[in-house]
Amino acid sequence: MKTIAQLTYIPLYTDHPKEQVQDLLEMAAQHDVEVDVNYLSTSVKGDPDVVFELIREIYDTMAIEKETFRFHVELLSPVEE
Repeated sequence: MKTIAQLTYIPLYTDHPKEQVQDLLEMAAQHDVEVDVNYLSTSVKGDPDVVFELIREIYDTMAIEKETFRFHVELLSPVEE
């Protein structure tokens, strides 16, 4: 079973939002998930434990760095593979 999550990360109050988004895309690439980058969001598909670990890692990383952000996570129904 694979889980699909659509992630939208919106850095607030920054002069370099593209750099922050790029950092998170690189973080996603380090996990065993399929990554599909779209104009306004990124979809990741993989083992549910890995997807949820990635979501937590993104949130924790930005919170530790004291960034102000909005992080939208949309989960789709699991799919069989």
